[in-house]
Amino acid sequence: MGKDKQYLFPGNLNACAIAPEDGSILELVRQREKNVTHDNSRLVRRADFVNNGDAPFPLMTNSLRLSRFFGWLLVPTWIPLLAAQEKPAETERDIVIYGGTSAGLVAGFQALAMGRTVVVIEPSTRIGGLTTGGLGQTDIGNKMVIGGMSRQFYERIARYYQKKEAWKWQTRESYKGNGQSITEHGEPTQWTFEPSAALRVYEDWIAETGLEVITGQRLNRESGVIKEGARVLSITMESGRVFRGKVFLDTTYEGDLMAAVGVKYRVGREGVKEFGENLNGVRTLQAKFHQFQRGVDPYVLPGDPKSGLLPFIDSSGPGEEGSGDRRVQAYCFRMCLTDHPDNRIPFAKPDGYNETWYELLFRNYEAGFSGMPWINSPMPNRKTDTNNRDAVSTDFIGQNYDYPEASYAERDTIRARHLLWQQGLMWTLANHPRVPEKVRIEASRWGLSKDEFTEGGGWQEQLYIREARRMLGQTVMTQHYCQRRQMVHDAIGMGAYNMDSHNVQRHVDAEGHVRNEGDVEVGVPPYPIGYGAITPRRQECDNLLVPVCLSATHIAYGSIRMEPVFMILGQSAATAAALAIEAGSTVQSVPYETLQKRLIADGQVLAYDPPPKVGGGDASFVPLANLQGIVVDDTSAQLTGQWTTSILNSGIHQGYRHDSDTRDGLAKAVFTAKLPKPGSYTVEIAFVANANRAQNVPVTVTHAQGDTLAKVDQTQKPPVDGIFFPLGEFEFGTEGAVTITNEGTNGHVIIDAVRFLPK
Repeated sequence: MGKDKQYLFPGNLNACAIAPEDGSILELVRQREKNVTHDNSRLVRRADFVNNGDAPFPLMTNSLRLSRFFGWLLVPTWIPLLAAQEKPAETERDIVIYGGTSAGLVAGFQALAMGRTVVVIEPSTRIGGLTTGGLGQTDIGNKMVIGGMSRQFYERIARYYQKKEAWKWQTRESYKGNGQSITEHGEPTQWTFEPSAALRVYEDWIAETGLEVITGQRLNRESGVIKEGARVLSITMESGRVFRGKVFLDTTYEGDLMAAVGVKYRVGREGVKEFGENLNGVRTLQAKFHQFQRGVDPYVLPGDPKSGLLPFIDSSGPGEEGSGDRRVQAYCFRMCLTDHPDNRIPFAKPDGYNETWYELLFRNYEAGFSGMPWINSPMPNRKTDTNNRDAVSTDFIGQNYDYPEASYAERDTIRARHLLWQQGLMWTLANHPRVPEKVRIEASRWGLSKDEFTEGGGWQEQLYIREARRMLGQTVMTQHYCQRRQMVHDAIGMGAYNMDSHNVQRHVDAEGHVRNEGDVEVGVPPYPIGYGAITPRRQECDNLLVPVCLSATHIAYGSIRMEPVFMILGQSAATAAALAIEAGSTVQSVPYETLQKRLIADGQVLAYDPPPKVGGGDASFVPLANLQGIVVDDTSAQLTGQWTTSILNSGIHQGYRHDSDTRDGLAKAVFTAKLPKPGSYTVEIAFVANANRAQNVPVTVTHAQGDTLAKVDQTQKPPVDGIFFPLGEFEFGTEGAVTITNEGTNGHVIIDAVRFLPK
């Protein structure tokens, strides 16, 4: 900084200044409280830098806070704080991990378990990424493929909730989760949790192992990587702190280290032709879920294109069907809400609220939509993990395209706009007169949790980065690997969640109406993920591993991008890093046989064949050929409304569907059977029972004498082979029908199959 010094200005406790020798002020910058962080030993400032020619220099923090740590006293004069720039601190470890996400923390634990020195560097102030950032409804698929330290995390969650003191706002016995909650008696894992519980589990784990974690240190993305040939020697933070290592891991959601190292990557969607993937690229023909009602007008003045498009509609969309683009699936904040009056923060109208942002929400209601546009998954202590659902919801569609490669300042702006959108949405749902009254009443029951994300008044800093950069590595995971049409031969873990892309854009269709595009929800069986997918090409870097922004196409990444899988890949990456150090080799040269042996010894699941059911069959599905009678599967039913294919590999034929607990009366499934001859038939419906199911599912049997309505409790296991629930005996001609809806239901409605058994 030449002769410049840094001074503290006593007249403004939240500000500081950079001044030359003569004391004149060059710039006065007000600092935000959230930027005050520490790195295990000293207070540092991670944001708002002033570049005065030589190098960025961090501004000082609130003087009162500094005095608490350093005993500095305020005096009514200008006091030089630093006479000269100190030499940056250097830290040298065997393995340097950039990104304190779940993947990064688990990688750190594994590195220690293998006897290596390691440091985990987190650029923000909170560890754990999305796992501690609101994503408590764990997306898994088949739980049996979650092994190693990833499963240990969920076992620790279960032990946490076995403690009486963990239950403040409800009793342990009264908690009834859904989805991935405990589903078996005595199950040692728990897959739903509060953000604070996940944070406590990680903090305890760090204390037990002595893992070195440094927060508030952001990578200097422009000049912070020093390489020698294809090898990274050191990385430097914006603070000037230097970290040297033998192997580096990038465990961020953005892939910042990977990009700074010079590893090639992609952003956006591949076209269908590049890898022969029929689920990639622009997908207007598959845009069925989280969709607008028909006829919603996109223009500021309805019917007048000259008035311009409403906010957040892409005027250049949608693009050629199946073509690639740089659009990224939508982000949101996974809110932790509560309906407990003593712990609830009512939704407030945010500063900067713009009513026109929500015009599409109003018009969608006016076109016939009547539901709650969110998924409120129950978490312990009367809290939720609240996620996006329906046409206009928490996803800020189309407003994140620049985020993956944006500067820190630009990302802050994008994050702030996402927060403003979501804060405004929640206030609108609870208060705006153009929202149906029943929706306002329901939304008003909820609010942010006072005891979660307390530094943000219930709002977290962690944005749900569903995808950003994706490395172009030695292996590119594609749709074909997810569907097991191709198989890797160097498995380091498994994925099992459905190929899931949220919408990426809003556009005007050929009829002049607004539509969403980009949503894909296609189930997959468990599949292995190859070591080549986390390994860069040797010529680009030979001592870096990338287990989060790994090498995969957009649609394959939509399946892989789950927190338990990131933990699995983080552990495997650390294992490979330790083996490379031990052998003195590149990460690309680690013998797979050696890596595989250690992964299996550490409990990683590298292959999985589900046990057969009901007399055989592949996967864990019940084959239609194994069932007696005339069976109509849900794949042959006439469906209207929102039905989502289950991510769990159970049920008949290709599995079952559910209504996502919408309770809107719009989901309807008609199972029609051609019967071999008139006569008496026993009619049964199939469903997979769970505690989160509706107890009053309306089922109508259409028979020769008319219609018969029954209400079915889907929380109870069906009595016939654990699969079918009998509705009764009816007379039919040559055709019979069964209709299932979600009208007035009080939980998830499941549709799987209907069976007609002749008497």
